[in-house]
Amino acid sequence: MRKKSRPLYIEPFDLYLFGKGQHWDLYRILGAHPHREDDAAGFRFAVWAPNAKEVCIAGEFNYWAWGEIRLYPVGSSGIWAAFVPGIQPGKLYKIGIKGCTGEIVYKSDPFAFASEYRPGTAAITCGIGNYQWNDADWMEIRADAENYLYKPVSIYEVHAGSWRRHNDLARPFYSYTELAHTLVPYVKELGFTHIEFMPLAEHPLDQSWGYQTGQYFSPSSRFGSPDELRYLIDTCHQANIGVILDWVPAHFPKDIWGLASFDGTALYEHEDPQRGVHPDWGTLIFNYGRHEVRNFLLSNALYWLKEFHIDGLRMDAVASMLYLDYSRKHGEWLPNKYGGRENLEAIDFLRELNSVVHGQVPGVITLAEESTSWPGVSHPTYTGGLGFTYKWNMGWMHDTLTYASKNPVHRRFHHNSLTFSFLYAFSENFLLPFSHDEVVHGKKAMLAKMPGDMWQQQANLRIFYAYMWAHPGKKLLFMGNEFGEWNEWNESKELDWMLLDFPAHSGIRVLVRDLNRLLRREPAMHVYDHNWKGFAWLDCSDFDASVYSFMRKAAGHKPVMWVFNFTPVVRHGYRIPCPDGGVWRERLNTDSHYYGGSNVGNPELLIADQGDFGSGLSLQLTLPPLGALALMPAEEDGQENMAAP
Repeated sequence: MRKKSRPLYIEPFDLYLFGKGQHWDLYRILGAHPHREDDAAGFRFAVWAPNAKEVCIAGEFNYWAWGEIRLYPVGSSGIWAAFVPGIQPGKLYKIGIKGCTGEIVYKSDPFAFASEYRPGTAAITCGIGNYQWNDADWMEIRADAENYLYKPVSIYEVHAGSWRRHNDLARPFYSYTELAHTLVPYVKELGFTHIEFMPLAEHPLDQSWGYQTGQYFSPSSRFGSPDELRYLIDTCHQANIGVILDWVPAHFPKDIWGLASFDGTALYEHEDPQRGVHPDWGTLIFNYGRHEVRNFLLSNALYWLKEFHIDGLRMDAVASMLYLDYSRKHGEWLPNKYGGRENLEAIDFLRELNSVVHGQVPGVITLAEESTSWPGVSHPTYTGGLGFTYKWNMGWMHDTLTYASKNPVHRRFHHNSLTFSFLYAFSENFLLPFSHDEVVHGKKAMLAKMPGDMWQQQANLRIFYAYMWAHPGKKLLFMGNEFGEWNEWNESKELDWMLLDFPAHSGIRVLVRDLNRLLRREPAMHVYDHNWKGFAWLDCSDFDASVYSFMRKAAGHKPVMWVFNFTPVVRHGYRIPCPDGGVWRERLNTDSHYYGGSNVGNPELLIADQGDFGSGLSLQLTLPPLGALALMPAEEDGQENMAAP
């Protein structure tokens, strides 16, 4: 039966805000929404296509016929809209557009809330929904929380398609519901504060890991329905675990069914390929200077935060947005109006994004993967910064892994690789990442990067995890790293869970759990992650022994002393400065046999004395091979050793 469309009225104020690029709830105006008019139920459709000659809706409800269900222009806004009675939820559809050349293309709805299972690319008629949330306590605390910079943050990064998988080629993926029942208790037991999901918006190619987003408002149908994703996030919140979503406004694919040449012209992208095409990824770059395009992205960010209760957005490839000459040779890029290489429109967009997000949704965080020395990435916009909450510390990650890959006998020549980070550690609100990018494309798994025999590799990994948790800054660890996978991550297979049958690998996981416990329990380990007040070197000069020691502090709380021996040599009678004196005890030892180590350490209480370390007080320690020690004052000690079973 032929369905007739009716012109749709859109409030002038909505059109005004859209034209200004400031309609934060634009997803409630554009797209497909259940609607009732004159006692007739159906869906209303609206799409921005200012240069189209004709626009229609084609779907399984009209045998995909062109021209039967027409949309009508809404004034001079560039929006085409109509109400179509009789259309039911759950139906596949696309938007047919006749461009200025007369060519007809069928596009997926940019604002669709649900999409077809890959390799299909159609949208699905679906409203925002009426999911009944059960996370009111979490949301109230999040909105009224004190400054999150002073709280413990330890993030478990997850690729939903390969954490676990079914032995079913047709439907291999765990659903959002299954992840709620398996992933959430796993992460809670390990003590992580957040889960960061690699992009969950719909995308056509598994191998892109979601970073080439196809449908920005659709949770991927690989894992279930939008409400099932809400259930997963709800379950996280009830377990006191925050959820961060990878969000990709840096580029989008060239697929003909997507945003590319949407109405026959460069609508969302730049027309000039020197500004509109990413040479590295073969994707298109958003035109951040266009109000409507900015509005599309801003409303999308708010959609995930408001409608899915997401607690933070991590933005990929921020450096590629900031620089016009990113990955381009001379003559392949166009300078800005001042002749510089900075993308002024992208900079304005990022500042507006962070201002709007933090203003509209109090308590959420934003994270930037920014790999250059751009100043003020995590500084407030009113001081000239970009306004992100945190910046990934890519320099720390690179230097640490470079040092870790060295044979211990050569580490004395690379001592500054670990001390250098403290020259800039507090210039930004840094997050320390060992992410998915470090375990793919021939870079080897974390454990396989380590030198030496199998025992030394595992000991090396344990000490470097301890160094990561001890170093000022928030933490991020990619899935599988917590138990020492040997193989590089592969998005088409699940993690090597069988490794947990081996004590050495299960010991690494227990260590990560205990590092998270120490991070969360001891204010000295997190309160001043971004301030010199929380850190003091004890000795950073013993390059010959490759030993480092420092203190983490917080006013009014016990300090935590860290000592690292990056060689496989046991060092007896080693002296560490202890300016405050007192009685100390081991709180964590990465060489404990509970973690797979050789159990060398200091089981007795340690008393600071003059010794032979000059005029100051010091502790005499036994340093385990390739081991890290965390020591705490023993007065009024009711704390258990973290290495206890």
